[in-house]
Amino acid sequence: MTSGFRKAVFFILLTGTIIVGYQYMIKPANKYLAEKRQQRDEKKAKLQELQNVKTAAKNSLSSKLTQVEEAIKFFESRLPPSSEIDRVLHDVTVIAQKRGLQPKTIRTLDTKDNGGYVEQPLKMELEGNFNSFYSFLLELEKLPRITKIRQLQLNKKKQAEGQVTADFIVSIFFQHKTS
Repeated sequence: MTSGFRKAVFFILLTGTIIVGYQYMIKPANKYLAEKRQQRDEKKAKLQELQNVKTAAKNSLSSKLTQVEEAIKFFESRLPPSSEIDRVLHDVTVIAQKRGLQPKTIRTLDTKDNGGYVEQPLKMELEGNFNSFYSFLLELEKLPRITKIRQLQLNKKKQAEGQVTADFIVSIFFQHKTS
């Protein structure tokens, strides 16, 4: 064998080794790296999407928190301080009398401390015209404070047309005493 032939065979073997190495080692490695890069890019895109969702949720929660704080301020503005209990009781009885209702009984029940506010229930029994009682309820609803009617019982008087006896509990809410 001549030196030129040996060089040609060596060159062919070397070239074949390179081609085989490229086909079976480098090409699969490049394909594997490309798949891993694509997975990484997908994960980055998903992470960015999650960051955007997190930011949107944070902004949404911030706006909801602001709305809740505003609602709390509104309701607190409608809760008079506990020192005004007598004034509120007076207002309720004056409204009843203005409407022509006769108070049979007005009693304060035990107050209920509910953390941030105090509930003062009043047991009332009124007599009078049904329309007057209805006007009383409408006027009570317009008071600049939070009230709630509980256990309302209306009884028609048999001897007088349109006359009723109303037995109910009205709860008036106040701000908790702050020391």
